[in-house]
Formats: sequence, structure tokens, C-alpha cells
Amino acid sequence: MTSGKIVLITGATDGLGKAAAILLAERGYRVYAAGRSAEKRAQLARLAQTRNLPLNALELDVCSDDSVQTAIGHVLSREGTIDVLINNAGLGYMAVVEELKMEDMRRQFETNVFGVLRVTQAVLPHMRARQSGRILMVSSVAGLVSPPTYGAYSASKHALEGLSNSLRLELYPFHIEVILIEPGYIVTNFQQIATALAKPYVDGAPSSPYAKVYSGASSGANRGRGDSKTTPEDCARAMLHAIETPSPKPRYGVTSLARTVKFGKRFLTDKMMDAIVRRKYGITR
Repeated sequence: MTSGKIVLITGATDGLGKAAAILLAERGYRVYAAGRSAEKRAQLARLAQTRNLPLNALELDVCSDDSVQTAIGHVLSREGTIDVLINNAGLGYMAVVEELKMEDMRRQFETNVFGVLRVTQAVLPHMRARQSGRILMVSSVAGLVSPPTYGAYSASKHALEGLSNSLRLELYPFHIEVILIEPGYIVTNFQQIATALAKPYVDGAPSSPYAKVYSGASSGANRGRGDSKTTPEDCARAMLHAIETPSPKPRYGVTSLARTVKFGKRFLTDKMMDAIVRRKYGITR
């Protein structure tokens, strides 16, 4: 059990964020599980009440300045501090770059990059004043490599990796740790949302010059999800370790795929990595 440290998790009403919220609350952390959906927040609140967990569902839209300020102000007024921030909220558009609509790319970055920045900037003054805190950034194996049709999503996660690398150095004098969590394929409702967001592109794929690319990308992703044995709870345990270990690593690869890709990026050339990715996703001439 913990001493009741305060944790704020964005995107915490589903998937990886929900698993982390429940696990941390079970371990005695006082968790504020933030999300946009009133229905899902209510479900989570009922679960917490039934199991007597120190978990509070919190309304927060990372794309809104007012929402972020209101939510963080609420937590600070009740608790006086935020010890751990887990930036988990995110979405993914899947489309080839040439056909990607500009408004979709903007929404991709508004959530996955600017949303993270908005929440982090709101929390940091309080962590700095206390000279203490940990910030977990939920990235992705797509932040290390960019599969076909993942251009928008990978770009946002590459940006998150770069942002986190700078933050880790800038916050070192203030005893604030910045830690990247890098899952690979983990089956959550993220895939359902991504499928819905990709539908206009997929519907047009048969008549697209990229028809074979879309087909190969879909088959490769489905195989990856089918082969994955990692659960959201596995990722939650990685987050728990990153929070509790005295000296955390800068990044944690959660799945075997993430660890393999990190190894490949370190020891293989880009040309070799491209060949591996092309083979996985059936990209041929």
C-alpha cells in the first residue's frame, strides 16, 4: 500500500488508462480518472463505489483550455497536490499521407500532442513548487517506427517522444521525472475508435491507387493484434513500476513488439528496418 499519493490520469475511462486507474487505486493511490464521456465516467464511479476504491471520475477534455484548468483546479483544491500525472488520452487516424485530410491531421495533433502539452503545463508549476513529481507519457511503438497508414498517428507519437526527451532534461533540476511508456499492440477499444476514424479512408480504399497498401496495412495490424498476448493490465503494471521504482528508466517498452523494435532501431540500419516493415505489411512494387 502507498501513502495515498495523488494521481491524475487522462483518457482514464477506457483501455490502458482505465486499467491503470483501477490498479493504482487498488494499491492505495488516490486516483482522479479523467475523461470526456459522462456515461463512462459514471460507470467508473459506480465500480469504484462498489469496490470501495479511492478513485474519483473527473470530467476533462484535453483539447479544451477551460476544461483542463477546471479539472486540475478541482484536484488541487481538494488534495493540494498532484504527485503523478499520466498523459494517456489519445486517438489515431489511419490513412496514407497523400490522402490524409488536413482537419484530421490537426485533430490528431490537437489530442495527442497539444492536449498532452496543455495538461502538462497546467500541472508543472505545482510540481516545481514542491520539487517533486512524476509524469508518465503514454507513447507507442509507433513513436519509434512508422508503419504504412500510420503517418498521422506516428507523427504525433514521434512528437511526444521529442517533447518528453526535452522535458526530462529541463525538469531534472526540479526532481521531476518524465517517463515514456511505449506499448505495442494491446487490444483495447482504441482500435474500435481508430477503425471509426479511418472509415472514410477505408471506404475509398478500393478505388485508391494505394488499395494494396491499405489492404497490407490492415492485414499486418490484424496479425499483430492477434499475436499479442499483452493485456491492458500488463501495461498498468509497467506504469506502476515506473511510478514506484526509485530510479526510473527514461522509457519502458511494454510489449515484446516494442522491445524488439527498440532493439532493431538501435542495431539495424533504416534500410533494414524498412525491409522488415514492408515484409510485415505486405508492401511490394
